[in-house]
This record gives sequence, structure tokens and C-alpha cells, in this order.
Amino acid sequence: MRGEDLVEMRALPLFREVATATVEALLRVSFLQRFPSHVELVREKEPADFLHVVVDGQVEVFAAYRSRETTVSVLGPGQSFIVAAVLLDRVYLKSARALAPSRVLLIPADAVRKYFSEDAVFARALAFELALAYRGVVKELKNQKLRSSLERLANWLIARDEASGSTGQFELPFDKKVLASRLGMAPEVLSRSFAALAAYNVVVKGPKIQLNEIAALRKLAHPSPTIDDPEM
Repeated sequence: MRGEDLVEMRALPLFREVATATVEALLRVSFLQRFPSHVELVREKEPADFLHVVVDGQVEVFAAYRSRETTVSVLGPGQSFIVAAVLLDRVYLKSARALAPSRVLLIPADAVRKYFSEDAVFARALAFELALAYRGVVKELKNQKLRSSLERLANWLIARDEASGSTGQFELPFDKKVLASRLGMAPEVLSRSFAALAAYNVVVKGPKIQLNEIAALRKLAHPSPTIDDPEM
């Protein structure tokens, strides 16, 4: 790993408060790799050999059963996967692939477990990652079980607009097939849901979305902070 890469990796959220000696020891045995779109990074049922940290790009975490597949989450820079499998030294319960050209830091699982037991600050950073992941699962469970497909889409659009600067206009960050899977619906259901949202003045032109009556959309979506607020 080049010197400038080491400086960049040191700034990752996972390492931000960890002692320099621990970070350097971890980075010495790690790999920074570039992956093109659609490359599979980890595979369900395989041993967890590395902790992966997204440096830049976008990674889809997904699972499959027989002929069906679902998106579990979409990760961006600074987020790691899959911590629980690495710490428990068990197989991955999910797969992951690059949605866009990405750089990913691969930290050997043995090194992660070693410094988890030896460095309390690093252990706390991993515990924080696990806590965030757990709360994310709870929020997603509530989202899937308590809301209709139309409500899930409406809330996702509102959240995406807020993340894009609350302008009422943005582009989908990935294709509609991934969005449908992320929201737990078939692509045809997503299409029907978008069509239904025309009554709320939601305009869809390819990947471009325009929310012309955000108040009406909010009334339909009824956002809940314990589901939708990323800071809660």
C-alpha cells in the first residue's frame, strides 16, 4: 500500500480513534483493491476471511434463496461489512458485490480478531459498527412489516431527497431493479407504485425523480424517526 493510501486509510471512521500502532499493524497486512461494477466481493456460506471497508464507490449486500434474491443494504464510503461473521469466525450469511467502481480495504479476519481482543479502543469501534448494523436491521424489519410497498417507496424518496439537499430533484443512485429489491418488492410492483405516486405529483423520467408536492407525499409516507432517521 502506498504512503498516501496509508494516510487515507488512517482517516476511515473505523480507525479514527484507534491508536496509531494498532492501525499501522492492521494496515500492514491489509489490501486496498479496486473493483469494477458487478464484481462479487463476498459470497454467502463462504468463510469470513476479511473485514471489508468501503473506501469509495458503492456496494450492494444481498442474499439469495433458491431462485430468489433480495438486496439487504447498499453501502457507501466508510461503511464496513460483514463484522459479525469476522468476529465470530463463521461463514458469511450474506453476499456482496460492487454496484459501481469501488475501492475496498480488505483487513484479514485473523488480524481483526487479534486486535479486537488486545486493543479496547479498536474493540469499541467494532462494537459501534455492530450496534449500527443491528439498529439498521431493526429499522428495516419495521419498514418491511409495518408499511405497504407504496409507503416504503414514498419514505425512501423523501429520505433520498433530504440526503440530496432537499431540492425536490435527484437521480436514483442505482437502477430501479436494485431499488425494488432494496424496498422488498418485485420490479413490476415498483413500477405500479411509481405510477400511483403520480397522484402526488411525483414525476419519473428514467433515473430522474422530481417531487413537486413534498407535503402531500409526506402525508402519505408519514415518516417515523425510529425507522427513517439515520441519526436515531
